[in-house]
Amino acid sequence: MRLCSYRRAGSDHRFVGLGVVALAIPLLLAACGSTPSASSSPTPTKSSSVYGTPSSSGAAASGVTIRTANVSGLGTVLVNAKGRTLYTLSSESGGQLTCTVANGCTQAWFEMDLPAAATAATAGTGAQTSMLGTETGATGTLVTYNGWPLYGFSGDSTTNQAKGEGLKSFGGTWYVLRSTGQLVKQATSASSPSSSSGGYGY
Repeated sequence: MRLCSYRRAGSDHRFVGLGVVALAIPLLLAACGSTPSASSSPTPTKSSSVYGTPSSSGAAASGVTIRTANVSGLGTVLVNAKGRTLYTLSSESGGQLTCTVANGCTQAWFEMDLPAAATAATAGTGAQTSMLGTETGATGTLVTYNGWPLYGFSGDSTTNQAKGEGLKSFGGTWYVLRSTGQLVKQATSASSPSSSSGGYGY
């Protein structure tokens, strides 16, 4: 079945008809003659590519899950849905962020941001719902736990790792957290990299 066509104007209305046709052709081409090109996929956000949370093209975003897992040398600490260790920066108490895009921090320390359609994080096994919250972060709506902003570390390439524990950078020291909201303060390292160390595996 032919979906798109137009009738040529009669000779007795040649000039009027040509004008109508001239106006109609661009509309016909837009409706029938052109196929929308597939838009290139937007650059993945830290939330979708690093943390595995739903992107805008997927089904309704289900949010972010915070749970606990045992990490060697640290005990039971907070992790994300994929089991990757989560951290907080000691200088960010009281809602003042020192990990920003401008200083390069977010290239190595990835915010635990909510997807656009989500309004709150979910407490998984071991985590407490009452401890979860949000605040405006450097790259999105940042999930907090007991008031502490949560981040993943590019230096951790798999589960059961916490290479960021005790690293000093961006105005403070990075620590993992217990389900009680307490910071786990082990022996501190001198400094952390100011840029990603190549592990975008969250």
